Amino acid sequence: MRTAKIQKPPALPLLDSVLYEGDALTVLQRLPSDSVQCAVTSPPYWGLRDYNNPDQIGLEETLPQFINRLRTVFSEVKRVLRPDGVFWVNIGDGYTSGNRGWRAPDKKNPARAMDVRPSTPEGLKAKDLMGIPWRLAFALQDDGWYLRADVIWNKPNAMPESVKDRPTRSHEYVFMLTKGERYYYDKKAVLEANGRNRRSVWDVHTQGFAGAHFATFPPKLIEPCIKSSSRPGDFVLDPFFGSGTVGLVAQNLGRSFVGVELNPAYVALAATRIGLAAPSVVRLAA
Repeated sequence: MRTAKIQKPPALPLLDSVLYEGDALTVLQRLPSDSVQCAVTSPPYWGLRDYNNPDQIGLEETLPQFINRLRTVFSEVKRVLRPDGVFWVNIGDGYTSGNRGWRAPDKKNPARAMDVRPSTPEGLKAKDLMGIPWRLAFALQDDGWYLRADVIWNKPNAMPESVKDRPTRSHEYVFMLTKGERYYYDKKAVLEANGRNRRSVWDVHTQGFAGAHFATFPPKLIEPCIKSSSRPGDFVLDPFFGSGTVGLVAQNLGRSFVGVELNPAYVALAATRIGLAAPSVVRLAA
């Protein structure tokens, strides 16, 4: 009895800037190894927003499932990065839901309305800060990544919170990770105004974009990541492309980009925003 060979999908060549509509893991598995100099991304946060896509990351039942899905995606990012490449990942934290199974609608942020919210993770209590960024960072270290920096993104215009028993949150983390001990980093490209080496606390205002979802990645947060970790002409990867800010910044800095986005509405928005013609937007089946 003959067994049929499973044909692997053909590899996706990197010739110019491109935006793929599809699942991040599926697309990354088809990209060539050692082909991207820098990756910058902000994945969906856990249990925070429902983008009405059953395949989205962020709706897992448990926190370990969420972390493991990101680890799987980022293992492909690691393969795609050049040996001297650098990966920057922004991720925020959150508090346990106290086993409240829903989130009320929000007029400004409709995606925050959740029919189902994750239960309080095992080992945590109601009102606990979950420590998601560091759980992810330590998991990536276990996977062989070098954790080189924990940048604090301080938000001077952070949204107020209706809390009375703790400080208002006004920061997120941006982790700098590499494949090895030696990697490309141009410190002169991102010096402070006084000529000193850039510090690890970055004051960057949140910045909306008309028509975009509310979790827009600020260009000023992305610029130092790309400037320090790539050269003009290099490819910059964002596997969670959203409204396309990483691609826009990369393009403005003379880099090419590879974007991956699951949501067709965001693909259309990003393509319009960046000015991509039809051949540069590719839809891939899951």
